[in-house]
Amino acid sequence: MSFQTLDLNLLRVFDAVMSEQNLTRAAMRLSMTQPAVSNALRRLREALGDDLLVRNAHGVTPTSRAEELWPAVRLALTALEEAITPQTFDLSETHATFRFAMADSTAALVLPSLMREIKRRAPHLCIRLIPLLTRDPKPLLLQGEIDLAIGYFPGIAAQISGGQGAFSAILHQRLYSGSYVCIMRCGHPLAESDFTLDDYCRAEHVLMSVSGKAHGLVDDVLNQFGRERHIALTVNQFFTVGKVVAYSDLLAVVPRHLIAAIGLTDLVIGREMPFDLPPVHVDMLWHERHARDPAHRWVRDMLYDITGGTRIQPRQLSEEMQLTEERQTLVRATGHK
Repeated sequence: MSFQTLDLNLLRVFDAVMSEQNLTRAAMRLSMTQPAVSNALRRLREALGDDLLVRNAHGVTPTSRAEELWPAVRLALTALEEAITPQTFDLSETHATFRFAMADSTAALVLPSLMREIKRRAPHLCIRLIPLLTRDPKPLLLQGEIDLAIGYFPGIAAQISGGQGAFSAILHQRLYSGSYVCIMRCGHPLAESDFTLDDYCRAEHVLMSVSGKAHGLVDDVLNQFGRERHIALTVNQFFTVGKVVAYSDLLAVVPRHLIAAIGLTDLVIGREMPFDLPPVHVDMLWHERHARDPAHRWVRDMLYDITGGTRIQPRQLSEEMQLTEERQTLVRATGHK
């Protein structure tokens, strides 16, 4: 094959199919018919002498040659797009709706500050919050059902960061990291005494589980010691976890900064775990198709600044929320601002 005779439009089709991993979605993205996309791929296969993409039950699977080729194609097309596309972007006049998938506690932590910035600088942007019911939001991002996922995705983040020889269609950014604590109601029998592994295992627990399974990270760690705990309740919202703990003798393990985020600083206390747990990393995931969208990029930048970048750290944000709640309580009690 000679590069001089290669139809470069075929590379745009290849890029879209690699990004979407589905011919139908790629055709919609390119404003083409699916037969036209299939024909373009056939021509590219003939030119390069490789199958490139093999059909599967859900779309297509790239060959090793396709995975090697895609980074160079993506970078070249990005450079051309940035050189050709006008750099005019008026955030204040941009109309868009973004669908976020995140847990209730993460939403409580980031949305107040994000919405304040949106109303001040981008009043026509709207946010739709979708429940995060999985530790693997990749299918939702690939299928275009959500625009952004924020949460604890250890397997996905490690896979993307590791590269594994492929140029991923899912991009990610670390927002912040934290540590786990065990929360219990104020006045709990274990609140003031020494808190041992035996104490922890004898107690009853409430588990936050996005999948509904009564088994989590803590149970994996306890298994290493040959220990186990009794999970009396499994729920799928951190806010519910906090309420249950505040009015019962059940214990729960949550990221430290969420105590303030769920508004329970006066009702529960956090104690250091009697055994080591790995840190909790909160990541932001999005699809490559949105990487250069200026409004999407602005929202990502704001989330980074709010949670882990140049403006405020999660613990500072939680403290700010707590102080705001205290000021509001004082206003209601005295009638003075």
